[in-house]
This record gives sequence, C-alpha cells and structure tokens, in this order.
Amino acid sequence: MSVIQVRAWLAALLLISAGAASAEPASNARSAGEVAALIESLNLQESEVAARDWPGWRPPQRIAVRAAPPERLAWLQSVAPGVELVPLEEGADLGASLRGTDAVIGTCSEEVIAGGADLRWVQVFWAGVEHCVSIPGMVERDIRLTNMQRVAGPVMAEHVFALLLGLTRNMGNWVDAQRAAEWRQHEAQQGGMISLRGKTLLVAGLGGIGTEVARLGHAFEMDVIATRASAREGPDYVSYVGLPHELNTLAKRAHVVVNTVPLTPQTQGIFDAEFFAALPPGAFFINVGRGGSVDTAALLAALESGRLAGAGLDVTDPEPLPGDHPLWRRKDVIITPHVSTGSDAGWEDRWLIVRENLRRYVEGSPLLSVVDVKRGY
Repeated sequence: MSVIQVRAWLAALLLISAGAASAEPASNARSAGEVAALIESLNLQESEVAARDWPGWRPPQRIAVRAAPPERLAWLQSVAPGVELVPLEEGADLGASLRGTDAVIGTCSEEVIAGGADLRWVQVFWAGVEHCVSIPGMVERDIRLTNMQRVAGPVMAEHVFALLLGLTRNMGNWVDAQRAAEWRQHEAQQGGMISLRGKTLLVAGLGGIGTEVARLGHAFEMDVIATRASAREGPDYVSYVGLPHELNTLAKRAHVVVNTVPLTPQTQGIFDAEFFAALPPGAFFINVGRGGSVDTAALLAALESGRLAGAGLDVTDPEPLPGDHPLWRRKDVIITPHVSTGSDAGWEDRWLIVRENLRRYVEGSPLLSVVDVKRGY
C-alpha cells in the first residue's frame, strides 16, 4: 500500500472515530470509508505540497458552494467545522456573494475569479479545465485548482469501445435493417465486419482516461501503444509509450486511434491533415478528448477519401456541431453529444472527492488532483 493510500485510510479511520464520538450520522462515516477506497481504486494523486504551505493560505473562514441543496451543505459542513459554507448562485450579485470567500466549489468562471478577491482554491466537478486555466488571474494570483482527474476514466473508456464496436461491427447498418424489418444476413458476407483482435490501438494521451482505454484495448487482445506528455512510462499492457512529437510516426502503425488528450495550446489542432495522411488506409478515429484538438475539415477529408474507415465523436469542433454539417449525414460516423461521462453511478463519487478535498483544505493537508495551471491539466 502506498503512502497516499495509508494516509487516506488513516484519515478515514479518524473521521469514522470522530463521527462515532460526536454521534455523527452513519452516512458520513460510510462516506469516509468510501472515499479512501475511491482514492485507491482511481489512483488519485495527492499534491506534494500541503495546502498550509501555499502562499497566502490561511485557515478558511468562508467557502462558497454552487448547486448544493441544504442537506448537501450540511453533509459538507461536518468536515469543515468553524467554516461558513454558503450556497453560490451565479447570476446574482457575485461581488457580494464572494466577498471574504477563501474558496469556491463547483464553478470556475471569469465572473467568479474576478469577484473573489480572496480566493485561494477552486474545486470543479469535471476533468477538462482549459476554460478555467485561461481565466485572467488564475496564474497571476496563484489560485490553486483541483478537478476530477481519473474519476470518469472507466466509464469514458466504455463509451470509447461502444463507439468503436458500433463502427467495426457495422451497427448502423443493422439498426437500419431492423427499422426496415429486413434480414440482411448476406450483407455480413460482403465485408464491413472487423475484428479488433490483433489490431494496433494508439491511445493519444495516456492519462487517467487513456489508461482505462488502454486497459480495455488490451482485454480485446489489441497491441496497445500510446503517447503521453509527462514521461515514457506506462502500464505493462502498453507495449510502447512515446512522447507527443511521435504522434504521427506512431499513427503509421495504428488501426485505431483514440484521442484523450486535454486541450492546451500544444494540442490545439494536432489531429490535422498530416496526421490523417499518416494512418494506414481503413483506420478508425475515436475522439472523447476535446474537439479543438482535431482539424474538423481534415477529419472530414480523410473520411471522404476513404483513408478513415470511420469516426466516433463524442466531442466536435465546433460544438455543438451545426445541423447542416456533413458529418451528421455520414454512415461511417457515430456522433454522441458530449455524454461519455454519463452513467448510472451518478455524481456521488464526485461529491465524495469534493468532501475529502474540503476536509484536507480546512486542515491544511495536501489536496487530491491538483491541476498544473500553467500546463493546463
């Protein structure tokens, strides 16, 4: 067990003990144990620097929470004794609402950052933070940002393979046949049904989401290769990990490419005409990262030329995709409306992580999933 996991379990035990001593509701004790298990299962990363060592940190007095009903605020309050937790409604008088506020949970906007002169920490419920890190003041004021890295990875990986299998098993054709009440068995003998076994999967962006995609690709007996910005290290089921500049070289080997990179100045438009030209004919492209990392015109041209056999898109550029865009009408494209994080698991895992980070911030401990604001993820 790692040091982080040990700390998490000790924190959980302390919270449970404290809850028993103060007759705290059982649900709070259960959530303390659940968050410890969540930290371990998702491999959430703890900051190397404790909150108390941040420049300008002080024991918080007031924290604003967006979209939290009274019972949720009360649940959060149990780990923030002595701190005033206040509901935040954007569109109201934000200046007054944020006056004297040390942190904001649940939102990150220009209005909030500008209105919160004393903000030291922002917690959001999502992973992609390109809009937040570009807000004036985030870097200059050294406001710390935490997000939901890795939390949606498993379900997003499932969505990737839902899109991919829909394409490789020609599901669009069979859905059309079903609606027409036609038994088109002969069409299966004419091609269009592709096996993933033995194919090469290139995961662009081997972070929390990309690692889950790679794991499922390995389960399908694919040869998994990847790129990542931080290092060449990866799990043992990834046969090669390259750096970002190797993307187009690795594309030459890929039967399937999955984009999970965050949107930063370095990743803007990296999936361009040169990238698509590097792919072997008949490759598939799946995007659950950000639409802005793809040159949409180049993607469409690759489909029209037959270089790409199909594309599965949960994100697009522009987004939403205009109703008259030709991608909508292509049978070799499956589009979902930026819903790859949706599941029956709901939001409870995210709230558990928020509550744990709130507890850590109040006591000045290292937080989970701290974003490198300068890098953008």
